[in-house]
Amino acid sequence: MVRRAPLFKALDDEAAAALQSEMSRSHMERGDVLFHEGDRGDTLYVIAEGKIKLGRTSPDGRENLVAILGPGEMFGELSLFDPGPRTMTATAVAETQLLGLGNDSLTGLLSGRPEVSKALLSALAQRLRRTNAHLADLVFTDVPGRVAKALLDLSERFGRPVEGGIMVSHDLTQEELAQLVGASRETVNKALADFATRGWLRLEARAVLLQDVERLKRRAR
Repeated sequence: MVRRAPLFKALDDEAAAALQSEMSRSHMERGDVLFHEGDRGDTLYVIAEGKIKLGRTSPDGRENLVAILGPGEMFGELSLFDPGPRTMTATAVAETQLLGLGNDSLTGLLSGRPEVSKALLSALAQRLRRTNAHLADLVFTDVPGRVAKALLDLSERFGRPVEGGIMVSHDLTQEELAQLVGASRETVNKALADFATRGWLRLEARAVLLQDVERLKRRAR
């Protein structure tokens, strides 16, 4: 899983093993906060196991989830290119194992391996594309469409085929799912209930069984 991260894709097995030996390891339980918005950032993280949510809080206390990340994904790399304060809060939504690489070590790696720099920049460009798409959805797509699209995105990364459909263990509460979609909990719950009534999905505890992916894809358009 760690080798899937952009930081490692450009390395051979020997170099990847050497890099992992330099990285710090940390364990988090659900609800543990790795860093807060505004904290000093000096470390890039790769998720070995579990899930991390990245979110922001408005002055009046409202929360918005920007992303849910899982095994093989990385975050915190902006601190390398812009050594300002953290722009989001990182919180575990499941039992999580992380590998961390400090900026000094990362700078040394990039100076000797330009292919790693290219992989990191490509990952940043992909994240910017996803952010732009998310902003467009908030303007042009209704809440049920955004719910369908969020479930499909989660299924691509966390889903597994089971009898009757695709089981997506997203580990999110209904409130967190609403924050990810950018709508109220009541509106998101109404959309989920409608999908369930139509037979497109079945709700589980912090999971959902997608029973009709094609219908959800059409609703997400």
